[in-house]
Amino acid sequence: MLSIINCYLVTLQFCTREKESEKMLTRKEKVKAFLNNRWLVFAVSMWIQSCAGIGYMFGSISPIIKSAMGYNQRQVAMLGVAKDLGDSLGFIAGALSEFLPFWGILLVGVVQNFVGYGLVWLIVTDRLPALPFWVLCICIFVATNGETYFNTAALVSCVQNFPKSRGPIVGILKGFAGLSGAILSQVYHMISSTNNDSIILMVTVGPAVVVLSLMFIIRNVEGHRQARPSDAMSFTFVYGVCLLLAAYIMAVLLVEDFTELTESYMILFSVILFVILILPIIIPIILTFFSKPAYSSVEENLMSDPQVPESSKSKQDEPEILLSEVESEIETDDEREGKGDANLNRRKRINQLQSKLFQAAAEGAVRVKRRRGPHRGENFTMRQALVKADLWLMFVSLMLAAGTGVTIIDNLGQMCQSLGYNPRMFVSMISIWNFLGRVGGGYFSEIVVRNYSYPRPVTMAIFQVIMAIGLLYYALALPGAIYVVTVLVGLGYGAHWAIVPATVSELFGLKSFGALYNFLTMAMPVGSLVFSGVLAGRIYDYYAEQQGGHSQPGQDDDALTCTGSICFSITCGILAGIVLIAVVTSLIVVRRTRTVYSHLYANL
Repeated sequence: MLSIINCYLVTLQFCTREKESEKMLTRKEKVKAFLNNRWLVFAVSMWIQSCAGIGYMFGSISPIIKSAMGYNQRQVAMLGVAKDLGDSLGFIAGALSEFLPFWGILLVGVVQNFVGYGLVWLIVTDRLPALPFWVLCICIFVATNGETYFNTAALVSCVQNFPKSRGPIVGILKGFAGLSGAILSQVYHMISSTNNDSIILMVTVGPAVVVLSLMFIIRNVEGHRQARPSDAMSFTFVYGVCLLLAAYIMAVLLVEDFTELTESYMILFSVILFVILILPIIIPIILTFFSKPAYSSVEENLMSDPQVPESSKSKQDEPEILLSEVESEIETDDEREGKGDANLNRRKRINQLQSKLFQAAAEGAVRVKRRRGPHRGENFTMRQALVKADLWLMFVSLMLAAGTGVTIIDNLGQMCQSLGYNPRMFVSMISIWNFLGRVGGGYFSEIVVRNYSYPRPVTMAIFQVIMAIGLLYYALALPGAIYVVTVLVGLGYGAHWAIVPATVSELFGLKSFGALYNFLTMAMPVGSLVFSGVLAGRIYDYYAEQQGGHSQPGQDDDALTCTGSICFSITCGILAGIVLIAVVTSLIVVRRTRTVYSHLYANL
């Protein structure tokens, strides 16, 4: 009885102190909790991604460079190749993500972006003497390569903080990167002056200011410990913001296309755009300041081990799990299959244990040792992943499908002109559907893996079929073909950049995720180089010569023009067949990874 009374008095004294100190420390603790909230990191990553797609501004920058430097169209095309290579070669960014803090990675990207576009601006405005053409190519390459550092830091940090929501995270972040061209264009319209070269100055200074002011927030905050039942509602809110943003930008583009707006209206539209972009910050504010914490400080103290201080715990004290031992048990059990219900129940328990171990390994909750290297679903190094067939199958599928998508995007202006349309509207449309494809790809692929425990690449195959339908529709020269191909190809192309990174993180872990992601991005320029430079370009020139096309005013003599659907219908027919090959490749990955996904998501 005496011990019970003493225990009660100690508990009462502790609770009293807790209540007295709560008032003094609440504000400081909540501010600290806010800065360490994973939803704050996610919101800031969205803002960084909103200015990380500067390469999509090349269509607005290249005419200024061409006019100021006196380049011909072939030289401008070479600058475009330099831009694509810079935007895709992210090996260094991926390698640095394993050693540098995320703010260090972002700082490298800021320096590259500022130096590259800064030199371009100085050359174009005659503040530096005219330099050889190859120097400008290097400047463009360096500037757009800075985007790979922004993408890598944002993606890796958020995937680590949201290990159980990789599809939505990757889809939303890549979606904002895809829409950044439209966002930056709207900002430029607000601040534009009589000097056309001010857009180059904006892409030089703007992203640097944004990233430098936010880069210390991008970090790993052990987000897997911050999971809440309200996370599903938070993602729904973010998806709502994404749809609102896409609809708003589309509406603004339509208004600007059909009416002449004054400067005051442009400023108003830009302010509304900024308000929509800021909306995701509401989530960490509500979770931190207006809701009950996931667990109280009393519970945290009770859950902690009073005998062993946290600082004294070493890696050797952490649990280690040998998955090979579980597998050997399963193999032994399989040999005794058919000997009764006892063995059947035992196999079920072992399978459940193995499923939990796979989930914990994928989320980084346990350290895994193997006698024969990692298996799919665990952490791979770059060298270990490069010898796996699944990685190369995804590379081939991405090269065929995403290479086809970027071919349509790069040639959309000529496709519109050949049919007598103004390309400006369709270029904006494909950018918005690219954004929606990225967001939708992450959303639907997450439903597939969580509700059905089915491999995520199956959604990639579905979106590739959608792309093939759009290409075939154009190849048959059916009514409204340019609208159909713009919507369906933009949607399917964007979905790849949500599904593929999430799949890589699940199959090969988070240890070398940055390097693996940037390796796969190389598939896009490889595909576009063949499909756009060799296939589409030669077919277009052939029919232009057959029609006896004439050069447009202001272009060089070799720039023949082609009119009619024949200019790209054969190309789209061939590309549709190529995308169907990508569908088969994706389904092979699905067949090979069904067991892995059943282990990862079976008990969710």
